[in-house]
Amino acid sequence: MINLMLLGNVHAEIVPILYAAHLIALTKKDGGLCVTTAYCEALEYPTQERRVEGSQGDRDDKQKIQPIIIVHGGAGDIANSKVQGKLDGVKLAVIAGQEVLNRGGSALDAVEAAVVSMEKDDNFNAGYGSVLNLRGEVEMEASMMSGTNLDVGAVTLIKDFPHPISIAHKVLTESPHAFLGGEGAKLFALEKGFTTVPPESLISGNAREALRKFLVHGELGRAEDEGGVGTVGAVAIDAQGSVAVATSTGGINGKAVGRIGDTPQIGSGSYADDKIGGVSITGHGESILKFCLAHSIIKLMEDGANANTATMNAVNAMTARLNNTAGVITLSNKGEVGIHFSSNRMSWAYVKDNKIFYGIEHGQVLEEPYK
Repeated sequence: MINLMLLGNVHAEIVPILYAAHLIALTKKDGGLCVTTAYCEALEYPTQERRVEGSQGDRDDKQKIQPIIIVHGGAGDIANSKVQGKLDGVKLAVIAGQEVLNRGGSALDAVEAAVVSMEKDDNFNAGYGSVLNLRGEVEMEASMMSGTNLDVGAVTLIKDFPHPISIAHKVLTESPHAFLGGEGAKLFALEKGFTTVPPESLISGNAREALRKFLVHGELGRAEDEGGVGTVGAVAIDAQGSVAVATSTGGINGKAVGRIGDTPQIGSGSYADDKIGGVSITGHGESILKFCLAHSIIKLMEDGANANTATMNAVNAMTARLNNTAGVITLSNKGEVGIHFSSNRMSWAYVKDNKIFYGIEHGQVLEEPYK
């Protein structure tokens, strides 16, 4: 087990940082800082081949890398009783996505597979187990983005389909529109062959209890407590160098009917660009939306920051400005990993070198063999 702290970019080779009342020394590595050089190397996903630039257009400008996928299962005040379920769930999800990539599948199919895995799991606030609005209803939302041509698909106010992310994928590939909601999203899904389920079948016992507590003495916006147990997301790069992102959520426990958060709004809760990388976000939706957090991270990377530094700096800036928290997973188009959260906890996982790396606490990096 490794238990390390991810930190961002500074100008000194060895810098003392006071964190959690402990003075630790950091070692510089390729523009970012990590506790050890070994951990910096664990975060980086080296390229295997550089194609000749300009030879066959933008596609040939890409770096060919080993396919990689990273997932998150939500950030916030996650109860101790939920920790193991969330860790198990993100590991299952990242394996589902990695298997798609191992078969030569696309990044879009890989992130969908990972998110579908978590939409089935009531340890997460997506699909089955989504939190409820004030009328006791599920209203879900999801988005997908392909970094190749900046194609997007998003849906919101989904009530009677188990996998909003799959509908978002169909919007991306088969609709002239980018974002569908409510009755329009339902009509589109039915036209494309999706089957409805009774809305009450998507409501878990945890979600019912969370709404009951909220109606008695709740605090609006605590989307990741015992009831809102995790917006989910995934970012992947496939063997062709294509970047894709998928994010899905049930929103905020006790939300108003018709409330729409950051998840389906491109540039806020997710973004992908083959020229730069991809980002998926979880946390306080209204704050993420105001800050355009996903696109802020992409722009920092475009300006030269590495994935981890850009992620950390943008999340901390949002938290400082708006006094709310978020958690982010990022991949650069070279496969470099960024993970940061200003909330108490965030579950995440990725596969590299036949190992699954995962964690949920600040500074925690666990590993086990990938079979």
